[in-house]
Amino acid sequence: MARWRSVLGLLAGIILILSSAAHSLLGGEAVRSQLAAAHVPSDLALGLRVSWHLGGMATLTFGVIVISLFVRRMRGESVSALPALIIAGGELAFGTWALLTSNFDPFFLIFIVPGLLLAVAGFARPF
Repeated sequence: MARWRSVLGLLAGIILILSSAAHSLLGGEAVRSQLAAAHVPSDLALGLRVSWHLGGMATLTFGVIVISLFVRRMRGESVSALPALIIAGGELAFGTWALLTSNFDPFFLIFIVPGLLLAVAGFARPF
């Protein structure tokens, strides 16, 4: 079992947690002010803000799951790679879609990078 793959998994988890904080704390305020400046109706603005924070919470949850999985792996426990691979697939699919629909805005690599790290880390054998 290659320890460096576990390190990649931990790094992906850390990136997910940090990006969730930036998403909700920094991005959430920017979204709120942009919605107010655009005079978006309050019920629509609330729905968008709630959805925005759901994305941040989901990313935080993914990061915690990933770190937990790879810490257990580094301790020598036999754990399933499935959660990491599901999260990797979601990050890669969403990141690719966002990159394509945004005319290749490099910001969306924030989804692709942890997705790739998790894919490499998750396909380690034995797991």
